[in-house]
Amino acid sequence: MKRNLLLGLAIVAALFTSCSTDDTADVVLNVNNGGSNGGGSTGTTISGTYTSDLTLEAGTEYTLNGSLIMATGTTLTIPAGTTIKALAQGSDVYIAISQGATINAMGTASNPIVLTSNASNPQAGDWGGLIILGKAPVNSVAGSATSTSEIASLPYGGTQSGDDSGSISYVRVEYSGGSADGQSENNGISFYGVGNGTLVEYIQVYEGKDDGVEFFGGTVNVDYVSIVNAQDDSIDWTEGYTGTITNAYVKHGADHDKGIEADGYNTDIGNNSSPIFWSKPTVNNLTIIGNGSTTGNEAVRLREGTQGLFNNVSIEGFAEGFDLDGDQGDSPTGAGVLSNDLQVTDVLFTDVTLKMKNDTGNTFTETDFITGDGNGTGTDYATWGSGWTIQ
Repeated sequence: MKRNLLLGLAIVAALFTSCSTDDTADVVLNVNNGGSNGGGSTGTTISGTYTSDLTLEAGTEYTLNGSLIMATGTTLTIPAGTTIKALAQGSDVYIAISQGATINAMGTASNPIVLTSNASNPQAGDWGGLIILGKAPVNSVAGSATSTSEIASLPYGGTQSGDDSGSISYVRVEYSGGSADGQSENNGISFYGVGNGTLVEYIQVYEGKDDGVEFFGGTVNVDYVSIVNAQDDSIDWTEGYTGTITNAYVKHGADHDKGIEADGYNTDIGNNSSPIFWSKPTVNNLTIIGNGSTTGNEAVRLREGTQGLFNNVSIEGFAEGFDLDGDQGDSPTGAGVLSNDLQVTDVLFTDVTLKMKNDTGNTFTETDFITGDGNGTGTDYATWGSGWTIQ
């Protein structure tokens, strides 16, 4: 059964009546008639575990006051123009789409969907973020076994590369990244074993405390992604991620870490896939803007045996462009360069002191890793990011 959250003052009594007979388990739903917008556009508070579909009302502002978990078999529908303001209470306030559930969040350039903080003076880390869990392969487990997410301890991973977790378009996540502890951290958007049957396009994470987007394995493809002012890594992958990222824009703020931090597997868990496979995404049309070469830091850190193909890259304002770390044992990052599984084609370095740093234990030259130096243009963010992102 779908639950439509209607906010008109004239139907508040009917809404409370329907809630009392709803067959949805463990749902917290409160209607606040003290909203400031008037005309019936009051706020609605949502949280809980939904075992049936949840459809939000277009143009309405919602308050997320805890964890909102969509159980297997359900769909969360968020129409264009919807704003969800999360209580600024850290890691326990988040939205999670479980394995077998789907999200349908289809904003537009003129009416994006905004997931943000309800604080009067919002800060990075005010709330958790958006978590999506699928059944695509991860290398932290073998076969059809599942791993467990850092936040909410939900299962993810499996054997379905084409798994479908729904559709996301023109969605902006702000002030996310609330941390439970040093090992359990929310990102702006976390993709756990998400399959390539999922549509993800035009997403932004703005002012996040931890990573902007992180891929824990899976095969999902992401088109048009903007990460601005992430305080940890802007784009992070691990656990055997093998999707494609096309048109990515990264801009550092005062507090930041890497533009991209890429791991072939999660060293806290191990590469337990059989046969063993490594992260190997394709990244097309990438721009990373730092704070200047004299401020230090690396634009892209490649480690723990990751592979990957980078095409048409622009890197500006870093001490190091690409920092490759590994060894000739469990973290064979350099072996990927020698086998042409880790390569950069067409790149422009601007205000970058060292283009490539090799700490892999393998011997190769810069030209073995990079071809087309000077030919990169990056992504056309001025065009596709206009109107719906915070720049």
